[in-house]
Amino acid sequence: MIHKSAIIDDNAKISENVEIGPFSIIGPEVEIESGTVLHSHINIYGNTKIGKNNEIYPHCSIGTPPQDLKYKGEKNSLVIGNNNKLREYVNINPGTEQGGGITKIGDNNLFMVYCHVAHDCLISNNIVLANNVQVGGHVTIQNNAIVGGSCAIHQFSRIGEYAMVGGMTGVLSDVIPFGLSMGNRNNLMGLNLIGLRRSKVSNANIKKIQLAYEIIFKNQSFRENIEFLNNDLKNNEFVKKILNFINSDKKRPISLPPNK
Repeated sequence: MIHKSAIIDDNAKISENVEIGPFSIIGPEVEIESGTVLHSHINIYGNTKIGKNNEIYPHCSIGTPPQDLKYKGEKNSLVIGNNNKLREYVNINPGTEQGGGITKIGDNNLFMVYCHVAHDCLISNNIVLANNVQVGGHVTIQNNAIVGGSCAIHQFSRIGEYAMVGGMTGVLSDVIPFGLSMGNRNNLMGLNLIGLRRSKVSNANIKKIQLAYEIIFKNQSFRENIEFLNNDLKNNEFVKKILNFINSDKKRPISLPPNK
């Protein structure tokens, strides 16, 4: 159902079974797949593709030009997957030439009220951004991460899978997979044990992750400390995720425990 007050460009591609509520505006390059619901007062612009069964709440702004002074109108895009919930006043920008020209949102994510996702971000699947999370440009957030309310994530930061960032944290350094990070400027406070247990990771694997964590982060020489892991720990599937995360970008700072 499309409300009579909605303004939809003739060139937009709207699948069957899409609901578009009153006073929404849909631009010419927009594609929306079946089952998606737009409640009301929603603006969608640019080269934006939205998948199936998403639910978008009032006053969201999606696909408007990047908030980057380097952007000069070059071709860019925004891709949103399936089964996402975007609550009121969410804002998502497409990419820039410097970041590959694309912002990507995966599946089954919840972005709560007033969240902002800037240009060139890669947001994976099953992620929760609580109220008022501000995600800077070029940020990567991996599967199943949770970011607490009123967090600000600095551009180019990475948050690993199953990580949890506490509310009102300023994220300046990368958070390892399964990490628990918080503070005015984020410190690594341990492991997201609750998230691991909810995901039914076995106690045996959790103990191996904990042991590897204690060895790697016993001091600031965390990259050197990796050499002290035995083969059993290095070959553990969950520890491997932490090691791959640390080694995949050696220029980025990694969030460390306080006083290390």
